[in-house]
Amino acid sequence: MALYNKYTGNKRVKYIRNAGLITVLLIFALATLFPIYFMIISSLGDPVEAGAMSYSLFPKKVSLDSYKFFFNYSVHSYRWLLNSLIVASSVMITNVFFASLAGYAFSKIRFKGRNVLFALLLCAMMIPYQVTQVPLYILIVNTFQIQNTYSALILPGLVTVYNIFLAKQFMTTIPTEVLECAKIEGCNQFQIFFRIVLPLSKTILAVMAILTFMDSWNTFFWPFLVTNTMDMQTIQVGLKNFRFANTTYFAPMMAGATISALPMFILFFSLQKYFLEGVTVGAVKG
Repeated sequence: MALYNKYTGNKRVKYIRNAGLITVLLIFALATLFPIYFMIISSLGDPVEAGAMSYSLFPKKVSLDSYKFFFNYSVHSYRWLLNSLIVASSVMITNVFFASLAGYAFSKIRFKGRNVLFALLLCAMMIPYQVTQVPLYILIVNTFQIQNTYSALILPGLVTVYNIFLAKQFMTTIPTEVLECAKIEGCNQFQIFFRIVLPLSKTILAVMAILTFMDSWNTFFWPFLVTNTMDMQTIQVGLKNFRFANTTYFAPMMAGATISALPMFILFFSLQKYFLEGVTVGAVKG
């Protein structure tokens, strides 16, 4: 009887603990999803000024007029989306390619000064993003004189130290014996990289692709600095055009924000399998 009571008590404690954990996770999930929900609900309202809007958690009227207003208000709306797509895709592709090359070199190729160079890269990663904006702006605008071009938007993000670090740490786990066998078969470094290392690194490449695309797509400050015409602005910079000195067209702005979020959702869910594998890689030994 005592054993049964002990077993029942332990089971009840475990049930309460699990219920409490689930409740906390649900609260965090709701807190995370609420801004997205509010953005979508707000985008379904009428395209009126922010001061005339009635904010509500549940829409009294569902309308797509704000989406029509977003595309009809400015002839540059489609161009903003195209610019963001070009810039984010270019930055994503170059980062995946160059960061994987650098990661392979740091992890599998022995050369003089490798550790010192990698340490310098890690130190560079510690420098805040805002600190580099002034010298980078002077370099782009005054030295190269490529302001208000795709080059000015893309070149500063061709490759990031963080992606090099991710690629290096992952490729270190690839068995060196596999690469040695390829060398014995007559493969050079590029053949080993493209035929062996890249196929084995699909998970980390997917993680880099998703994170880089999202970061580049959502960037506001740098495109705002180097673009001075509406036809070269990205979607994040373009959304500020719905805010004026005295008022803001809130619902059309939320419609534009909802549209700008769609590519990220599509990319994430299309690469979700590899992303989850990349996040959990190395968590389990054996």
